[in-house]
Amino acid sequence: QVQLTESGGGLVQAGGSLRLSCAASARTFRWYGMGWFRQAPGKKREFVAAISWSGGTTYYADSVKGRFTISRDNAKNTVYLQMNSLKPEDTAVYYCAAPRGGSAVPMSENEYGYWGQGTQVTVSS
Repeated sequence: QVQLTESGGGLVQAGGSLRLSCAASARTFRWYGMGWFRQAPGKKREFVAAISWSGGTTYYADSVKGRFTISRDNAKNTVYLQMNSLKPEDTAVYYCAAPRGGSAVPMSENEYGYWGQGTQVTVSS
């Protein structure tokens, strides 16, 4: 069982930055791939970024590539999402997630079995 807790959301002006954190409870966290997703009002939840257990492989949605960076600190059981050059269209609830497959690094939310409660990010224009 993996429990995930996000933090770091808030209100920021367009062009600004935020860093989201996701703390995991599982001792086996270091062996899990991890992902970030987001859901804007009235829209489906969408993939944002994912990272392998070692941090050596990362994937990004085209909409955030070059602006967002996913990273992890296995010693702290924490994964991060650094968000720069934020745009109003980045406004959403952001969720971190761990896949059912443990070490897998999927981009489909259907393959993720553990989710945090979400943290709100609001970007004003």
